[in-house]
Amino acid sequence: MRLSRSASWFLLAFGVWSWIIWTTFVKNLWKDGSGLAFDDAGDPTAYFWVHLALAVTSFLLGTGVGVIGLRGVRALRRESR
Repeated sequence: MRLSRSASWFLLAFGVWSWIIWTTFVKNLWKDGSGLAFDDAGDPTAYFWVHLALAVTSFLLGTGVGVIGLRGVRALRRESR
């Protein structure tokens, strides 16, 4: 399968964007002081675990999409030589 230049760059950018957004989200989740992520004893709540699972899933999908985009960009560069 061959990806266009714009599709390759879009997928690569999406992968990077996903990592930036979800890293920030996890940092904010970890520092949560509202009582949603951690109870009064400091133990993680269901809210924390669900959102951590969402973040991990997004990291994995973002990595996969970014790798596909990176391979597409590299293939296009090899073809243009």
